Amino acid sequence: MSADPAALGAPFRATQILRPRAQVEHQIREGILGGDFRQGEKLPPETALAQQFGVSRPTVREALGSLVAAGLIRKVPGVAGGSFVNSVTPDSLSSMLSESMDTIVRLGSLDIDELTSMRRVLEVPAASWAARNRQERQVVVLQDIVHRQRTTTIDDPDIAVYDRDFHVEIARASGNRLLSAFIAAIHETTLPAQYLCVTPEVGRETVRQHMAIVSAIRDGSADDAGRAMDQHLEYVLRYSTTTPNEVDA
Repeated sequence: MSADPAALGAPFRATQILRPRAQVEHQIREGILGGDFRQGEKLPPETALAQQFGVSRPTVREALGSLVAAGLIRKVPGVAGGSFVNSVTPDSLSSMLSESMDTIVRLGSLDIDELTSMRRVLEVPAASWAARNRQERQVVVLQDIVHRQRTTTIDDPDIAVYDRDFHVEIARASGNRLLSAFIAAIHETTLPAQYLCVTPEVGRETVRQHMAIVSAIRDGSADDAGRAMDQHLEYVLRYSTTTPNEVDA
């Protein structure tokens, strides 16, 4: 029976041998995630990287392209350009999530039940946290959005955008940046309002529900805000369809 290398204190262990492109990608990825490169820092030029890794420039270029697709770096053209480590902010995280989610949505049909269920998981606690953590300016923004919704008509092409802005602002007011990024990604990618079968009465009711949510958030009532959001999403599901419409939710 062979001895356990770890028991013998051996410093090496068997690893899978990576192809040159994968090796370059792996080491740069680990360098970024390990903190060797700071957010916003410029990576060495492709020529220098090729020399350091002992590979061709096309190999380095392919590896960098994979890192761009993964959202770890961005490429800036021009004389002062190059490859830069992405700064992770709520907006940049939301953008990366949106791109991935958009791919998933395009590959298969969107199930409105699944979408609304996930919104409940994320947006009910977001409304509750917003009631606890919101700033006055965020309440003003929400009130302004609801005012636009109250004074528009059901044929306004921006209704779905108003709805997106309403729910994303609540997510921001929650104070949890990761939660905000996920909610923003869902709304940016799917615009849930477009799945609502709108009528004048449905439009008025959804606006009344938005007003109730804002009122609870303004008053700092976490339980009321979460309950109002849950009731709103239940109403949205009841009047939704699998066919997108230009509507309010």
